[in-house]
Amino acid sequence: MTNAIIKTDFRFPKQNNVYKGKVRDVYTIDDRFLVMVASDRISAFDVVLPKGIPYKGQVLNQIASKFLDATADICPNWKIATPDPMVTVGHYCEPFPVEMIIRGYLTGSSWRSYKKGAREICGVPVPDGMREHERFPKPIVTPTTKAQEGHDEDISKEEIIRQGLVSAEDYEILEKYTIALFKRGTEMAAEKGLILVDTKYEFGKVADKIYLIDEIHTPDSSRYFYMDGYEERFASGENQKQLSKEFVREWLMANGFQGQEGQEVPFMSDEYVNSVSDRYIELYESITGEKFQKSDPSDALKRVEKNITAFLDENL
Repeated sequence: MTNAIIKTDFRFPKQNNVYKGKVRDVYTIDDRFLVMVASDRISAFDVVLPKGIPYKGQVLNQIASKFLDATADICPNWKIATPDPMVTVGHYCEPFPVEMIIRGYLTGSSWRSYKKGAREICGVPVPDGMREHERFPKPIVTPTTKAQEGHDEDISKEEIIRQGLVSAEDYEILEKYTIALFKRGTEMAAEKGLILVDTKYEFGKVADKIYLIDEIHTPDSSRYFYMDGYEERFASGENQKQLSKEFVREWLMANGFQGQEGQEVPFMSDEYVNSVSDRYIELYESITGEKFQKSDPSDALKRVEKNITAFLDENL
């Protein structure tokens, strides 16, 4: 676990800026490239947990890379290269200040709101009489603001346009891309015996061209159910067997933590941390159909820096 990367402090040639997100460290190079390092940090309820998860960054980066390649015919994306198992280098884009969340099933936070009486999510009406984990008649797009700090907030399409966060013309494109990407992701998941339950996409712009950016269809940005047994579990009211970060949220809630003021993150034992790592690797192998190849954990920071520097030396 000491080899989990939870922090980077690189200095690259022509580096303009660095942004440290909850999970990713993003370096801007020459206002041309974004170098995104998927760390082993893990967050839940918008809080970064105190311990890193071995191989999590590699899992996220490699899944995202595969899905970016597999959806490039639907919309342009930011990826240029993956010089290291934990790194993607791509086009520098100006991000839209919203996340495009799309849901195929009533579960997670949407179910928690529904159970409290909400019958509208981000301006989208939801019918009465639905049950947890039930499939919507068709997927619904439920965007959120993208907060620099604190919690993202639900917001409607109309409010996004009214506030000028995204123009009406651009929003139509974002929504079209979101629906098409989710359809492709759903089809690819089904081929592996999985259900893509919900996910989020982020987009950015270079000049007048919109790009899909950041990660796509990873366990941090998406929720998957196992298709086998879904109907039986739903009929009997059982919890679904799922591959997502929701199991971390459920563990935190069971231990009295939901990111609220005054709450403390429960102790994360080595055994628990390793179990989370195993779950991430399980998702990788399930969704890609490939055996996960663990990268060499010794001197991981030096390896990452060396591989990024080699790419930049060739491309700057």
